[in-house]
Amino acid sequence: MTLLLFFAAVWAGAQNALAGGGSFVTLPVLILSGLDARAANIASTLALFPGQVSTGVVGRRLVGGAAGLSFRALMAISVVGGALGAGLLLLTPSGFFARLVPWLVMFATALFAWGSFFRRPGADGPHIGPRVAGALQFLIALYGGYFGGGIGFLMLAALTAAGVAVRQAGATKNVLASVMNAGAVAIFLFTPAIPWARVAVVAAGAMIGGYGGALLLRRVDERLIRGFVVALGIALTVGLFLRGAGS
Repeated sequence: MTLLLFFAAVWAGAQNALAGGGSFVTLPVLILSGLDARAANIASTLALFPGQVSTGVVGRRLVGGAAGLSFRALMAISVVGGALGAGLLLLTPSGFFARLVPWLVMFATALFAWGSFFRRPGADGPHIGPRVAGALQFLIALYGGYFGGGIGFLMLAALTAAGVAVRQAGATKNVLASVMNAGAVAIFLFTPAIPWARVAVVAAGAMIGGYGGALLLRRVDERLIRGFVVALGIALTVGLFLRGAGS
């Protein structure tokens, strides 16, 4: 099981670097290792966090504010929302979260498919103002701390709607994703019975995979990777619904 966790994490790290959606790999494998859905979600967030930080650091020179909000303001909103989302997760009974997970994965998969193949970034049109941009970022961070699947595309959509150029929006959302997960991690660290051995294995694998994925970024067709993520999300959704129906 340790080897399975490690190689799944290597794949997830590479997938995050290439196209995103790495949690679609780590979550089911952690559940398969014996964790309940909520514990697996917490462990996945903790384990993937170091790789998210390193990804954010690489593109930090391109980050900026949006819709009149400074980047510091967006960071503050993200860390507070992420922490509140994590707190909400800890207040959710494990059984209820297990029943909720298939719906969350289905939502995240649909969101990923929309962002990968249907969304038109930077389309002309009226831009949202600072209040709307701040409210959207807070809601995204709240969802990110609670579950997190698809937050990258949610932020890309919000940032480009605020008039941010696509390249800058991509770098900004990477840093904000690590910031909101920092808020979640700060809460999760005080959770009892964290499976640290599994977290360490997944974190190590994800960092190795992330480095390899970064090297392959210009050589792999990103749309193929995104298509695989969507297919994996659909399979995971069906599997989780069937698992729930059989329990």
